[in-house]
Amino acid sequence: MTRVLWLAKIADASHVPTRAELTAGTDLTDAVAAIDGWSLSNKAIETPTLGSTFETKIPGADEADDSSLTFYEDQVSDQIEQLLTKDATGFVTMLRKGDVPGSRSMDVFPVRVGSRSAQYSVDNEAAKFVVSFSITEKPVQDAAIPPATTAPERPAKE
Repeated sequence: MTRVLWLAKIADASHVPTRAELTAGTDLTDAVAAIDGWSLSNKAIETPTLGSTFETKIPGADEADDSSLTFYEDQVSDQIEQLLTKDATGFVTMLRKGDVPGSRSMDVFPVRVGSRSAQYSVDNEAAKFVVSFSITEKPVQDAAIPPATTAPERPAKE
């Protein structure tokens, strides 16, 4: 169900893509072999007091986990390798419930590619490569998936 897209650009400063931007993106879904990271965590700040043995905490800074996508090698195409070169910037967009317009299940991660490396193996398994990403800004979580494009209405016959 989940869709994984690479968007080179998003015009909106809040990083919520339009339907046209989603459509123009590259669908990576079928090439993805593994997903690691892509979550946020919070570094709690300890707030001890002298009058208690219980140590309280308050929320501190948010941070993104180290994140990567592992892809199956393609014997015919190197499209993904050409898109995700070292230092490439863009947006990894996850549609957690699939492309369901109106669903608030879209996460958008502004990223920069840190590395891309082959996974060598002598085991009987598909060839793969890993792309690691640095999340460069606060991700957008739970955004509404924009409506699907509809054909223009035909004028009514008189």
